[in-house]
Order: sequence, then C-alpha cells, then structure tokens
Amino acid sequence: MRALDFAIEFARRYDADLSVVHFTDVRGEDTDRLQTRIDEKLADSGVESDTSVSVDVHLASLKVSDRIGKDIIAVVEDDDYDHVVMGHHGTGRIGAFLLGSAAKTVLESCDVPVTTVP
Repeated sequence: MRALDFAIEFARRYDADLSVVHFTDVRGEDTDRLQTRIDEKLADSGVESDTSVSVDVHLASLKVSDRIGKDIIAVVEDDDYDHVVMGHHGTGRIGAFLLGSAAKTVLESCDVPVTTVP
C-alpha cells in the first residue's frame, strides 16, 4: 500500500485526480478484501473528504499474471492517464535487486511518466 500512500500525496500536492487501478491474478488476493483495504486507506488518509482530489477505484482480475504489465498500459492509454504510480517487488532469488515483471514492462513501454514505489 506504499504506492497508494505516495499516489494520494502526489494527487494532493499537484491537485490531480486519482484513479486506483489494481490488477491481481485470479488466484491471488480476494478482490472484496482488497477493495475494503483500499477504501480504509483512502478514508484514513482523508482523501475521500478532500474535495480537491477526485478518486476512482477499479479492480480487475486476470487469468494470466504475465499480461498484467500490458494490461496496465492498455488502461493508461484507454483512459488517457498522464502519470502512473505503481508498486513493485522483485521476482526470483535476486528479487531485491530487480523490478517485478509488470513494473518493468510498464517502465519500458508506457508513453507517460511512471513512478515506481518499492
């Protein structure tokens, strides 16, 4: 949730709208539970009562996790976003030194600025 914390502060600082888009593997975290966690984080930050920040939350489940990066880029392009803030984690034995594959795909292929938050 550090990426969400960063995105909330970014939206406040630059008077920007905030869209929360979360992709998860179908086998992953329950989307209802995730929605509750996101709602709680937004409420705790006071962003829901902050009229200068418009919030829109989208959750999507995918069948194949290696497409997440491409699907994030498609959402960015389709919805005309102008900045991406995303969390990342490494994969594999040396994961601490590598970006996750979705973050790497977005960083390499996205046409708008991308900020990654560990």
